[in-house]
Amino acid sequence: MIAEAGHYALVLALGLALIQSVAPVVGARRGDVALMEMARSTAVAQLLFVGASFVLLTALHVMSDFSVVNVFENSHSAKPLLYKITGVWGNHEGSMLLWVSILALFGALVALFGGNLPVSLRANVLAVQAWVASAFYLFILFTSNPFARIAQPPIEGRDLNPILQDIGLAVHPPLLYLGYVGFSISFAFAVAALLEGRIDAAWARWVRPWTLMAWIFLTLGIAMGSYWAYYELGWGGWWFWDPVENASLMPWLAGTALLHSALVMEKRNALKVWTILLSILTFSLSLLGTFLVRSGVLTSVHAFATDPARGVFILLILCVFIGGSLSLFALRAPQLKQGGLFAPISREGALVLNNLFLTTACATVFVGTLYPLALEVLTAEKISVGAPFFNLTFGPLFVPLLLAVPFGPLLAWKRGDLLAAAQRLIAAGMAALLATAMLFAWMRGGPVLAPLAIGLAVFVVAGAISDIAERTGLFRIPLPVVLRRARGLPRSAWGTAFAHAGLGVALIGIVCETTWNSEYIATMKPDQAARVAGYELKLEGLTQRQGPNYRETLAQFSVSLDGAKFPALTPSKRSFTTRGMSTTEAALLTRGASQLYVSLGDVAADGGIAVRIYHKPLVLLIWWGPVLMAFGGVLSLSDRRLRVGAPKPARAARALQAAE
Repeated sequence: MIAEAGHYALVLALGLALIQSVAPVVGARRGDVALMEMARSTAVAQLLFVGASFVLLTALHVMSDFSVVNVFENSHSAKPLLYKITGVWGNHEGSMLLWVSILALFGALVALFGGNLPVSLRANVLAVQAWVASAFYLFILFTSNPFARIAQPPIEGRDLNPILQDIGLAVHPPLLYLGYVGFSISFAFAVAALLEGRIDAAWARWVRPWTLMAWIFLTLGIAMGSYWAYYELGWGGWWFWDPVENASLMPWLAGTALLHSALVMEKRNALKVWTILLSILTFSLSLLGTFLVRSGVLTSVHAFATDPARGVFILLILCVFIGGSLSLFALRAPQLKQGGLFAPISREGALVLNNLFLTTACATVFVGTLYPLALEVLTAEKISVGAPFFNLTFGPLFVPLLLAVPFGPLLAWKRGDLLAAAQRLIAAGMAALLATAMLFAWMRGGPVLAPLAIGLAVFVVAGAISDIAERTGLFRIPLPVVLRRARGLPRSAWGTAFAHAGLGVALIGIVCETTWNSEYIATMKPDQAARVAGYELKLEGLTQRQGPNYRETLAQFSVSLDGAKFPALTPSKRSFTTRGMSTTEAALLTRGASQLYVSLGDVAADGGIAVRIYHKPLVLLIWWGPVLMAFGGVLSLSDRRLRVGAPKPARAARALQAAE
């Protein structure tokens, strides 16, 4: 009965979404407050029903109810409890249920915390949200029912894909979906504004917190996915330009541009048309990522579904929402009034430059990702677009962007002074030049671009520090006054500094890891030693161990550096008999921000084992940077100015009663 109850709850959620799709729009047209307010109650009720459906599917996985197709295909009775729970969304059907659950969650949040929104705008936003939800409810119920039964239940399940049996599955997909689906709110606000034919600075203030929240989650989701691939796949890389990786990068780039353009719109009531377009495109790129993962057009570690019927259904959803929203944009955009003017050299101008480079980078990734698919459809010719293309096109676009990043916060609104901003960045520039010169002296040859890139990264980090120093008067006024000014700074200013600094930190990690990493790849036997970057690793022996649902070969390496001993490293190779697949569990030795990385290959006939040993200097900065950026986003989100959209309408005062 649990599966049937979950399916019924999903059907009821669809019914509520359909009501929410129609009634508020009709109410907004007629000026009927009762119909418009219906959007709030239906949004909350929809969350309750789809949440119940998700909880019931989780219960089926925990109970190992193999009479349900989804549980049979993706679970095993011997699988650890954590992976039984995370396995709920480690497949197509379950992940789509998580997708719509998060969509309903964001809709309910708007309903509960959107009390300061105009009633008609809130009604239209929730209606647009329900349109998207209804489409995906129909997709799940007709093509991807997670509660489908098996007539003759088997005794045991087929187990979850071994690669997904990792703590990363508990973190990466939920964070990524919170980012993807979070942008649906920006999309809904844009379509609602187009339906009403009115957009102003207040609209930008309302949409920015939701956009920022989605951007924070997407940043963390991409970073976590990168780190998961790094330690789980055994190849020691952190980014492969996989088409599905690119599909997550594109909405991040567009969302970053949207955050900055919405800021210009809020401050100067400018870039209205562009901000609306970015809101539509950002969520459209999120939908595109959903299509790529679930259509079967790609072969990827991320791909869940290979059913052409599902691909056609999602493609139809894409055409309806992307095509419909862009058509509405084309119809209404000419009617939108342009806002205030500003000089090219100004903070607004810097933010426009930021948007130019970000959207161009996004377009580059878009072309590189979809061109092979388009070519195959048109000519049946198969080609691959990999790292060389993206490195030569994507990388150079970020160089001028990073050069401009420290200048933006130091320029005045409307009309800025570039020379004055440059003077405030003299210390940052000197720090960058010093770092570059020191690296050239240390290298004594080698790659020329690496020290320059490090210098650029230092300039970005030091520029963020210079912005705070300038605002607080550091080194110019007494320290107590500086501290008082620092406490009084808006949290958004601190958030901007942390986010920009995080960008520089990540760049340092990328350059150091790609330029100065060391590797040792060979077949080793017990008592044999290897040297990498000064470390000596000795293979002490191999042992066999039985896990809950796998058998693994465990290697033990002793590690020393200049006579100093370190904890032993124990990489392993796991074999999952049910699936007939194997995974590599890398061992990591972390020293500061650098790591020693050891992974195993196959066992040779002579008793040796293939070993990969890498030393990756400052590799952790690659992920510390995005965490720092997300922290900056959280600080900005906590700024009071982002929590205040428009004043709530005052309640009508009660008429005074006459004294008896």
